[in-house]
Amino acid sequence: MSKLSNTLAILAFLMLIPLLGQSQCKHFAKQVCQKELAPYIHNGNYNAAILTEGETAEMYKTFYAKQQYRIYICESSAMPKIHFQVLDVDRNVLYDNKTNGYKMKWDFIPESSQQLIISLKVEDGENDSEGDPISGCVAIMIGLKKEDQQKEASP
Repeated sequence: MSKLSNTLAILAFLMLIPLLGQSQCKHFAKQVCQKELAPYIHNGNYNAAILTEGETAEMYKTFYAKQQYRIYICESSAMPKIHFQVLDVDRNVLYDNKTNGYKMKWDFIPESSQQLIISLKVEDGENDSEGDPISGCVAIMIGLKKEDQQKEASP
């Protein structure tokens, strides 16, 4: 019976490991990434996940007309480059950081309210083929300028 309990305890622990990693990733987003949104105000959602080189992820988000937004992609150290694009629902590319020197921030004002897709791809790293793939936390942070800030920025 003790072998069965030990096996169950080990299985339970192994199932919790991914959850612990996700929790640490969200903590990283709160403590490190959120600061980079300034002077934009964080929207309160921490969209963070552990990704491995070669992996992709997408997030759908509604953006409202005439609001000033900042999208910031934040990654833990030692990660390969992150290629991110912002697409409309027809998958037309509105922004591509690969053509902009892999900049991790994009500020924009949508002309109309619409749902957009934020697509991420962790580029392949430069490790040798025998090494383990590099993985780490990647967060999508979204900020909005306060109304009084937007008026100051308008001509």
